[in-house]
Amino acid sequence: MSIRVRFAPSPTGVLHIGSVRTALFNWLFARHAKGKFLLRIEDTDKLRSSNENTKLIFEILKWLNIDWDEEPVIQSKRAERHVEIAKELVNKNMAYYCYCSPEELALKKERALKDGNAYKYDGTCRNNKIVKNANPVIRLKAEFGGKTTVNDLVQGEVTIENSQLDDFVLVRSDGTPTYMLSVVVDDHDMGITHVVRGDDHLTNTFKQIQIYKACGWDIPRFGHIPLIYGPDGAKLSKRHGATSAVEYRELGYLPEAILNYLLRLGWSHGDDEIISREQAIEWFSFDTVGKSPSRFDIKKLQNLNAHYIRQRSNESLMNYLTLFLKYEINDKQKDFILKGMDGLKERAKTILELAETATIYIQSPDKYDISCEKYATSSHLSLLKDVIEIINNMEPIVEDELCAAVKELAVAKNVKLIEIAQSIRAALCGKLVSPSVFQIISILGKEETTGRINAFIKHFGGA
Repeated sequence: MSIRVRFAPSPTGVLHIGSVRTALFNWLFARHAKGKFLLRIEDTDKLRSSNENTKLIFEILKWLNIDWDEEPVIQSKRAERHVEIAKELVNKNMAYYCYCSPEELALKKERALKDGNAYKYDGTCRNNKIVKNANPVIRLKAEFGGKTTVNDLVQGEVTIENSQLDDFVLVRSDGTPTYMLSVVVDDHDMGITHVVRGDDHLTNTFKQIQIYKACGWDIPRFGHIPLIYGPDGAKLSKRHGATSAVEYRELGYLPEAILNYLLRLGWSHGDDEIISREQAIEWFSFDTVGKSPSRFDIKKLQNLNAHYIRQRSNESLMNYLTLFLKYEINDKQKDFILKGMDGLKERAKTILELAETATIYIQSPDKYDISCEKYATSSHLSLLKDVIEIINNMEPIVEDELCAAVKELAVAKNVKLIEIAQSIRAALCGKLVSPSVFQIISILGKEETTGRINAFIKHFGGA
């Protein structure tokens, strides 16, 4: 059997990071089995769905390099097909028209809750053959006897008593199909063999199996992945920080880091933490997907992102970096950044951080952190004048030779090298964290370096 899976996001909001993990697990399952990964946009909620969110879904999946194998299915365009199936079920006496008014149903629900019972539709219209002058809904004639067991790919065997179900709605009174019906019809028509989704859909599965049985269709295998929780053990939400894939892209996380992190969030392959795309495809199976929710740890994601930043080529990072810079840069500035990239990427956890640090090669400081004042005393400024003299007497500027010369200065003046280095750093960068100051000087050159140091001396009152 050729495996066919699908990812079916709703464009009622931006793509949640948990949904990305669902897409990834489906994609890896398909690629491992040499099957098909399909995409369906479930846009039947017209009030909350938007074209912008649909475009973002495509955009983010392409950014993550999660590709699909056939033309995406737009669910709203298939509404007639969904309703047609419901009417066929009515004709086969597997579904029926229900004329109960919303007011009648609300009253029945209120009574049930008052008596401490869970509300279920009581089947008033189940055997009603009288057609009323009203807009009815279509309800499935659910099977109430016996049990339904799902042999879940992740959860194992899960069984419920069919008596827990009721005759749920397939088509609303306005003639539109419900989610429950649309999903089953689309999965059948798309030839989906495995439905893999979040475990918040597990209760839906038992209802959907009833629709499959009523239609006489093959039932796919189901797999329900535990949800992602925040560090506090609650369902991941805005109060935990960024939750959408778009936000993580804007914060400067690389797609390979996000996918590696999400892969390990609920799935494992021994003690392996850094897993390449090729390895993930080769190793993936649902046998090692955990049944319990995973906790999102932003520090682990940052550490993975830092690893992948260091692994990327300087040219690739340069292309990425330009999207995060606050200003246009010329070829000279771009060359400066490329030359200094090895030092820049060693410290950065995100591309956003990388862009902020790269400004040292773009422009001289327009202000100085308050921490710089410690290295702007008269004695420090005097040392900076000595550094200028060293630089002016060096042609060309060689990083190792410059470092050796400044070390000699530190010994001659009886000060620690770090005291001079931090003064230089403050003058060149306006802050006390940066790559090697000697590397920065060798890249910026004599004129730019001495100009920045002189500006620092002047700013803090040096003669």
